Amino acid sequence: MKKRILVPIAPGTEELEAVTIIDILVRADYDVIVASADFSGQLSVMGSRGIILTAQCKLVDVADEEFSAVVLPGGVKGAEIFRDSTLLVEILRQQKYDGRLVAAICASPAIVLEHHQLYPRAIMTAYPSFQSHIPQDRWRNRRVTFDVNHNLLTSQGPGSALEFAIEIIAQLSGKTFAKQVALPLVPLPQLHYEKLGEE
Repeated sequence: MKKRILVPIAPGTEELEAVTIIDILVRADYDVIVASADFSGQLSVMGSRGIILTAQCKLVDVADEEFSAVVLPGGVKGAEIFRDSTLLVEILRQQKYDGRLVAAICASPAIVLEHHQLYPRAIMTAYPSFQSHIPQDRWRNRRVTFDVNHNLLTSQGPGSALEFAIEIIAQLSGKTFAKQVALPLVPLPQLHYEKLGEE
């Protein structure tokens, strides 16, 4: 059965992260649903760099559906809207309760996940300037961090978005398939792609 992925966007979402996540997961032939968390209900939102991003639907339209993963792009203002969306927070709580993957990058691990104490025991990373938001014993200064005990994947920022997206595929479909998706992209060899496929 095809993997279904929810990617929320909002005004202030980091465009490079959002587009990279969506693009790579589409390349994996996943069913990627881009949903607007904008409180006004607009499907088109302005990202953090002034680029317009357009969702396929409103978040409320898919709130009761099941997803293989819920993936939060960063961008401070976008993450703050995610944080303040009771609907999205409930979706994340249900995703965690069901043991399915949650992934967040940049500001979202700190502003959304840590703010609501959704994963109070999980290790995570985030954009480096948000390190103070996460207890030192749970912080990992790595570009991409996966907590196997909580099925939580986090990453640091726009420059790590490609690795982050490939790791989502590795967690959902295995390292061999993730490598098949990654290699045609001509990724930098030092970004640990050579380890993909080592089941």
